[in-house]
Amino acid sequence: MSLKIRLARGGAKKRPFYSIVIADSRSPRDGRFIEKIGTFNPLLPKDSDQRVVLDLDKAKDWLAKGALPTDRVARFLDAEGLVKREARNNPQKAQPGKKAQERVAEKEEAAKAAAEAAAAPAEEAPAEEAPAEAPAEEAAAEAPAAEENA
Repeated sequence: MSLKIRLARGGAKKRPFYSIVIADSRSPRDGRFIEKIGTFNPLLPKDSDQRVVLDLDKAKDWLAKGALPTDRVARFLDAEGLVKREARNNPQKAQPGKKAQERVAEKEEAAKAAAEAAAAPAEEAPAEEAPAEAPAEEAAAEAPAAEENA
């Protein structure tokens, strides 16, 4: 039988309240437990004394008997100085997913193409503008003709 020090959820819908309990690891989260050693109310501010209430003597006894805390309970015990919780390192956590990375790569390629077009030699730019102006003039000449027909 492996013992866990874990949270058992109570409270109403959208109003969580947790009991810190010693339970068999095979029992349900909110099911049977051996002993209640504290409470956790996440709705209270972080600097409140009533946010985490923990019987440290009982926690020490159960840790000595081999009970393993879950990650959240280990944070509480670390804050009290009972257990040293190792900081986890996940360098992949902040990176976007594959599709987001593909979208960023596409945007960078489009930006490079736009930058290359803008950085084209000055001799080519006027040559491109002259034909662009001619269709605009033709469209302006066609517009009054279309109005006369209407």
